[in-house]
Amino acid sequence: MKKKHKRLILRIFVLLIGIFLVAVNYNMFLLPNDLVIGGVSGLAIIIKKVCFIDPVLFIYFINVLLIIISFFVLGWKKTSKSVIGSLLFPLFISLTAPLTAKLNISFQSDIIMVLVSGLMLGVGSGLIYKTGFTTGGMDILSQIFGDKKKVSFGTALLIINVIIVLAGGYIFGYEKVVYAILILFLNSTLVDRILLGISDSKMFFIYTTKVDEVKKYITEDINTGVTILKIEGGYSSKRDKMLMCVIRTRDYFSFKETILGIDPKAFLVINDCYEVMGGVKKANLPFI
Repeated sequence: MKKKHKRLILRIFVLLIGIFLVAVNYNMFLLPNDLVIGGVSGLAIIIKKVCFIDPVLFIYFINVLLIIISFFVLGWKKTSKSVIGSLLFPLFISLTAPLTAKLNISFQSDIIMVLVSGLMLGVGSGLIYKTGFTTGGMDILSQIFGDKKKVSFGTALLIINVIIVLAGGYIFGYEKVVYAILILFLNSTLVDRILLGISDSKMFFIYTTKVDEVKKYITEDINTGVTILKIEGGYSSKRDKMLMCVIRTRDYFSFKETILGIDPKAFLVINDCYEVMGGVKKANLPFI
C-alpha cells in the first residue's frame, strides 16, 4: 500500500507540473496572440473575441458540463481520470496569469515564439499524459463520440480540433492557422517521440490469471480489440492463455497501471508498434 501511495503522490506531482506548464503557455503565448490550437481552451479564445466572456470562466463551465454529461453517458470509471485535470487547468490559468504578466517575454520573431510555445506545450502535455490523467474538455467529448458513435478517439478528437482551429482562422486570420498547426506538430512530436516513446502505438502481451477482467477493461474501457493467444510454458509445459492488444502510445502509462491494478502479478511484454494495418474494426488508435 505504501508503494501505491508513493506512486500516486508522484503521479499527482508530475500532473501538477504538467498542468502548470500548459497553463503558463496558455497565458504567455496562446491567449495574448489569439493562437487557437483546438480544445476547450482554443474555443475559449474565440468566445472571448466574439462574446467578451472570460476564458477561465468559459473553460470551467464547459469542463464541468462535459464531466456531468460524461458521468451519465460513460459512467464514473471512465470519467474519473478527467475530473482532476478539468478543474485544475482553469485554476492554474488564473493562478499563473499574474506571473506571466510580470515576465512579459518578447521574441524577435513570431516563429521563435511559436517554437517555444510548441516545446512548452509538448513537455507539459507529455507529463500530463504520463500520469494517466487528462485536462478534460475535448478529450471527454471525444471519448463520448468514440463510445456511442463507434468513432475512434483519435478521429473524433482530430475532427473536433480541426473545426475549432479553422474557426479561429476565420476570426483571427489564416496566418494564425499556420502557427497553430506548427505548435500542434511540435506538441505531438514531443509527446509521442520524446516523453512517451518513438512509436504511435504500443503492443502489449499480457499474461494474467484474471483474463476475463483484463479483457473486459481492454474492450469496454479502452474500446479496442484484444486477441487471446493459446500458450504453453517452455519449462512447465503448462497450457494457458495470453492476451495481445495494441493501444495508443498516449494511453501507455495509464493502461499499464490499470492492468497491474487488476492483477499485480501480471506479466507484461511491451513493444513499440510502428504500423497497424487492417483487420481492426473496434480500435482506439489515432490513425483508424
